[in-house]
Amino acid sequence: MMQSRTHTCGQLRLSDAGQQVKLVGWMENVREVGSNFAFVVLRDFYGTTQIVVETPEMMEIISGLNKESTISVEGVVRERSSKNPKLPTGEIEVVPHAIEVLGRCRHNSLPFEINRSREADESARLKYRYLDLRNPAVKQNIVLRCQVVSALRKAMTDHGFLEITTPILTASSPEGARDYLVPSRKHPGKFYALPQAPQQFKQLLMTSGFDRYFQIAPCFRDEDARGDRSPGEFYQLDMEMAFATQDDVFAVLEDVLPPIFAQYGKYNIASSAPFRRISFNDAMETYGSDKPDLRIDLTVQDISALVQDCGFEPFAGQTVKAVAVSNCKLARKAIDQLCADVEVQSGSKPYWFKMDEQGQLAGGIAKFLSGCKDALVQQLGLEPGCFVGVTAGKKLVAQKTAGVLRNKLGAACPEHMDTERYEFCWIVDFPMYEIGEESGQLEFCHNPFSMPSGGMDTLLKAEQGLIDPLDITADQYDLVCNGVELSSGAVRNHDPDIMIKAFEMVRLGEEDVKKKFPAMYNAFTYGAPPHAGIAPGVDRMVMLLAGEPSIREIIPFPMNKNAQDVMMDAPSQVTQAQLDELHIAVTAVEE
Repeated sequence: MMQSRTHTCGQLRLSDAGQQVKLVGWMENVREVGSNFAFVVLRDFYGTTQIVVETPEMMEIISGLNKESTISVEGVVRERSSKNPKLPTGEIEVVPHAIEVLGRCRHNSLPFEINRSREADESARLKYRYLDLRNPAVKQNIVLRCQVVSALRKAMTDHGFLEITTPILTASSPEGARDYLVPSRKHPGKFYALPQAPQQFKQLLMTSGFDRYFQIAPCFRDEDARGDRSPGEFYQLDMEMAFATQDDVFAVLEDVLPPIFAQYGKYNIASSAPFRRISFNDAMETYGSDKPDLRIDLTVQDISALVQDCGFEPFAGQTVKAVAVSNCKLARKAIDQLCADVEVQSGSKPYWFKMDEQGQLAGGIAKFLSGCKDALVQQLGLEPGCFVGVTAGKKLVAQKTAGVLRNKLGAACPEHMDTERYEFCWIVDFPMYEIGEESGQLEFCHNPFSMPSGGMDTLLKAEQGLIDPLDITADQYDLVCNGVELSSGAVRNHDPDIMIKAFEMVRLGEEDVKKKFPAMYNAFTYGAPPHAGIAPGVDRMVMLLAGEPSIREIIPFPMNKNAQDVMMDAPSQVTQAQLDELHIAVTAVEE
């Protein structure tokens, strides 16, 4: 027997007819039929049950209640005369002899209909999230999240990993995003930082002699929201392995993830191990992205040499990329809208042409291409009905714009995108360094803790001018699924000498390394094992499994796009006494 009830609202069946039962839940709906007769839908976490009120005493209680009040119902189960085959409890109803009001809803009208809350404005949903979560469709995403986290924990434990929690209050560290800072009362003028990731702690665990670590780790980053990124905080399946290589990490995730996606995913088809491996350079050249959606069968091709002298000024001296789409039936209005969307997302204007049914190039920039038609037909494999999207600019700009164009064309042409599947791949061989857009100088491209491919020998060759530092790759990898980056990981730079040399390349010396990463640097001087790890995002994983377009749909209490919790009114002002105790002065901020 469950506390305060004999059954849940999703439990009773025809075999229970004649039983005395007690149900509790929310009064979802009331339909009155005459003065002493009403149908009530009672809802709890598990489902709904129809309650049939047939007496003046019971009617008096129900008629004075607003929807969403919580009630207790005691009565007899009987067979319904008009059954509802769409409901698990659709063959029965409960006739009450006692109804108790447990929690009265004091509002005559709700911000939105509970079962249609997903149609409401997002700001209203976030402000009244506790009502939004009463919607079974919304609640199911949170249930899915719980199930996935539980499955991940079991799988990692079964693979010999220990779940170890790492500190939340730690030191500020340059890890790529802005820290959330926490003032110290006992140490005036000093601040803790919330961890952007447990990166240093998990590496320190490896130096401490733990062989396999994981946790469902909370991470905090002061960054802007996106559809696949929640501002403020997120969770990741953080893992690290001692005496491990890239292949060891791949083997674990390729064993852990497919069964979870098979069991909980919206789609029945998923990549099996081993996942496809694509180098960063090949991904950018072939797909225009380092997180390619492999459900799309379109590829990017370089036509720079073919069109340099065609007379179209935007192509002159630039890299030119093309995406050819066979049997494309997009109307002119749809093409114009697609090009506009690509320009908004990428910041660069795309161009286009097509081959008509007579085999002639037509539309868009076709008039500039007559002199190179045959070469384009041969390289792109053009046939009547083909559409070709084109991008131009500096190499990286042309690539990234082509990547956005490829994704838009895949979504617009269903025959070129199989949406009902999960396609995994590894992106490997990332560049170790890049030229910073603001500084114009050499900077780390991604994770400064990654081992450069070739180790010290590669760094010394770059220092001696024998190789270009931009050609150095890192033992770093991303896990991508359906065009979403699930995770970044790397073989770590565990050697203090290699670490110092890697930082010297970006104008930081040994003292800088010791100052910025004192614990990790010192730990490595006591003999550190080679180690590697990765951290798939739990939120993004569940978003994919649920087939949701926004990550906020699978987070119990998400912030809005401006990193505000409108339900709790956070961030909020604090009292002057609190500020004084923390030795903080707030400067005037213009509203």
